[in-house]
Amino acid sequence: MNIADELVKKYVTPYRRILPVITGSGIPGTFDEKAVDIPFVFWHQGQYHMLYTGFDGISYQSALAVSSDLIHWTFKGMVTRREEEGQHWYSVGAAGTWIVKESDDLYAVPRLKKIDRRYWMVFNSYPQKGYEEGPAELGMAWTEDENLLDWHFPDKPFLSWKDGAEWERGGLYKSCIIEKDGRWYLFYNAKNEEDYWIEQTGVAVSEDFIHWERLQREPVLRVEAGNWDKRFLSEPCIVRDGEYWLNFYFGFDGVHAQEGFAVSKDLIHWEKAEKPILPYGEEGAYDSRHAHKASVIAVNGVLYHFYCGVRPRQEGDIPGIYEECRTIMVASSQRWPDQDQTEEREMV
Repeated sequence: MNIADELVKKYVTPYRRILPVITGSGIPGTFDEKAVDIPFVFWHQGQYHMLYTGFDGISYQSALAVSSDLIHWTFKGMVTRREEEGQHWYSVGAAGTWIVKESDDLYAVPRLKKIDRRYWMVFNSYPQKGYEEGPAELGMAWTEDENLLDWHFPDKPFLSWKDGAEWERGGLYKSCIIEKDGRWYLFYNAKNEEDYWIEQTGVAVSEDFIHWERLQREPVLRVEAGNWDKRFLSEPCIVRDGEYWLNFYFGFDGVHAQEGFAVSKDLIHWEKAEKPILPYGEEGAYDSRHAHKASVIAVNGVLYHFYCGVRPRQEGDIPGIYEECRTIMVASSQRWPDQDQTEEREMV
């Protein structure tokens, strides 16, 4: 048994809310008409905030929602918006995925960190209309607005597939930024150019938060043939607990996406747990097809694992993407007060 298999039980969240905490609106013309995706949860101005992405049938756009109890969320405002086509490299749409935090400690309050008096958000943008169409690139936006609604976007990407290795020539996706010993690490997942593509996770580093270079030309976390993550090892969510760095990623075998767990002491060499830490749900559940794209926080020692749940579209679901219903869900390490709204589901 490796160290990840020894530690994983500490981070399991078996108590899942039956209903999503955020769904697409289904209202024509809204940014989230078809689906919601990619949660990132933090504490700001006395409330929990969630940065999340919506899809309207044309492209990704991102927004903020707020909550006092991590269950009931209210829309706050837009963070990224689609622009006139061709105006900027990110005009088609942008998905904000991570805002730099004060501490990477899993059990610290997830407050945001200012660098040069600004908050910083990493986002990815696709060059074509449609659902994740074309090879995406990464940009870094900033704001001085304490409401986090007035963001300034860069003239060019800071990390691109164009100068990447073969395994990332299909585009760069969700990323997260952490700090270790005064050095910044950006973990991102990327895909190759094949029709039956493979997604894996790489890392870039910076000493000054301006100039970024890939730490190595190969992935630091790879897919594993014949395993439940044989096609994708994607969407890093990295936090620290003591001497260990933890990565709540997702794996995909071509049928189901499930949340995985990996451990490292140096951010370069990782050990993966054998089984998913958050498996997909039973038939009919909102996560019966996929349970993936983690945002994990702790409140008073209790873990809350937010993720995107996907199921085949059922009667009553809004018209989604590819006949799928895509929502944002949450599971906890502790039983919820309203037990009739939750279910207990162990690791497989």
